[in-house]
Amino acid sequence: MKLGVTLATVTTEFLERPGLAPSTRETYELTLGLLLQKYGSWSIEIISKQTLVEYLDNLSHLKYTTHHKHQAILQSLLNFAVEQGYIKSNPIRGLKQRLPEREKGEHKSDDTIRYLTQSQLNILYAAVKDDLRLSAIVHLLHRTGCRIGELLALNIDSVDINNQKFQVLGKGNKQRWCYYSDDAALALAKYLKYSRHQNTNALLTAQHPVTLKVSRISYHTLHDYWQEITNKYPQLQGVRIRDLRHTFATERVGLISIEELCSLMGHESIQTTLRYAKVTSQKSESAARHALNILINSAPDADL
Repeated sequence: MKLGVTLATVTTEFLERPGLAPSTRETYELTLGLLLQKYGSWSIEIISKQTLVEYLDNLSHLKYTTHHKHQAILQSLLNFAVEQGYIKSNPIRGLKQRLPEREKGEHKSDDTIRYLTQSQLNILYAAVKDDLRLSAIVHLLHRTGCRIGELLALNIDSVDINNQKFQVLGKGNKQRWCYYSDDAALALAKYLKYSRHQNTNALLTAQHPVTLKVSRISYHTLHDYWQEITNKYPQLQGVRIRDLRHTFATERVGLISIEELCSLMGHESIQTTLRYAKVTSQKSESAARHALNILINSAPDADL
C-alpha cells in the first residue's frame, strides 16, 4: 500500500483519468470541492468511515437525490483509491443511502426517469454496430427492459433462442420471462457465432488481456466499454446503461396496461411502474404545447 498520499493528490489523479468526459469531470470537481476543503490535506489512509459518514450527514440540506449523487461520487473516488493501492478497502463500502424525508416533501418517485430519444437510440445502435458483444447487450436491454445485473447473470442455456425469450431472477427472488425482438435476435445470433467465448456457461463473456482467462463479463468491464462508446458522441453524454430499461418502459406506456408493464419490468409495486405513466404524460403535454405554438405562430391573425 502506498503511504502518505493526501486525499487531494488522489482526487487529482481520479479527475485526470483518461476517457473522463469534461462535463463529468466538472460535476465531480464541484461535488468533491467541499470534501477537499475539509480533508484535502489529510493522508487518505487515515480518513475513517466515521469521518466520511459525518461529512455526508452534514449535507442533510441537500435534496435526497442530490445527496445520493454526492455519496456515489465519493464511493467512486474511494474505489479508485483502492484500485491504485492507496487504501486497502473502501471505508464506506455498502453504506446505505439517505432515505427521503416526507416532512420535506421528498418521495422516492422524485428520482428523474431518464430515457433515450429516438435520435439518441439511432446514434447508439450505429455506435455499437461493430462491437458484437456490446451490440447484443444494448439490443437485449432495450428490447426486454431487463435489469443489467439480470442480463449479465444469464447462462447460455437460460436463453430460449427459438422463442426469443429468457427467464431472469429478479428482485425478491421472483422469476419472470423477458421477450426480445427480431433485431435483438439477430444481434444476439451474430455475437454467439462470432464473438462469444465457448469454454464457459456464461452468456456474456470476457477474456483477461494478460492471463487470457475467460469469465462472465463484469458490470465494471461493461461500464468501461459503455463509457468509451458514449464519450465519443455529445448526444450520448450522460446517458447511462440503465436508461435503456427506462426507455423500454416509456415506449410501452399506453400500448399495454400498467399491470402488464409492471409484470414485464419485474416491479414489486405498481406505484413504481406508474412513474413511467407520469413521464409519458409530461412528454405528451410538451408535444401538445409545442404543436400549439407552431399552429398559433403560423396562423394569420384572426378578426376579433
